[in-house]
Amino acid sequence: MSGIDDLTTAATRAQSDSATTARAAVDSLPWLAAALEDDREHGRFDAWGRSTVIDENIGAPVISRALFDELHRRAGIAAQWPVGNAGLLHCYGYLLSLVETPYGLKRERWVTPALAEACALAPDAFLPWLEGATLLHRAGAAASGILHSASLSGTATVDGRHTRVGVTREQGPAALVYAVAAVSETTPLLITMFPVADAGVVLTEFASTPRLRWNAV
Repeated sequence: MSGIDDLTTAATRAQSDSATTARAAVDSLPWLAAALEDDREHGRFDAWGRSTVIDENIGAPVISRALFDELHRRAGIAAQWPVGNAGLLHCYGYLLSLVETPYGLKRERWVTPALAEACALAPDAFLPWLEGATLLHRAGAAASGILHSASLSGTATVDGRHTRVGVTREQGPAALVYAVAAVSETTPLLITMFPVADAGVVLTEFASTPRLRWNAV
């Protein structure tokens, strides 16, 4: 449990809206600092769209502004609070969030086995401190695979943008992937991935009420 304990300690520290504290929180997790650098060098953030840190369910930010700025600084991404890179926020920002939502802590998708198993992967497939490929790399690969091969999916046009959702199955626990693309773009940019209990209900609501979802901007 040392990985979880270290993550909780860093997340507790990162709640302070101080640039120095945010920097120290990231530095306290060597695997996180290394992942941010590796993803930056390999341009992996480019596959992700834009997201807000203001959670649509609670109407409040899930991480501090100082942490938002520090993560984007390390990723080499220009961002204006509260809108930033979806991959950076949904993978690494969510790990350091201790804000309770109706669905629990944001980090649970990565540190518990539900999402990995819904993707037909090993239970620890998304643990962020695993050696080898970064969390963003693993999550991006899984999300892209689902989005392009899912037999169950939906599309909608919202404010001049094409949105797409894909799920791994209709009945029972499933992994859901959401992406958004401008009308002029052929490849949608990833926004998020998370486990759902009933994908059929989500797909029905997605089709009946077109709007940007899951904190996409």
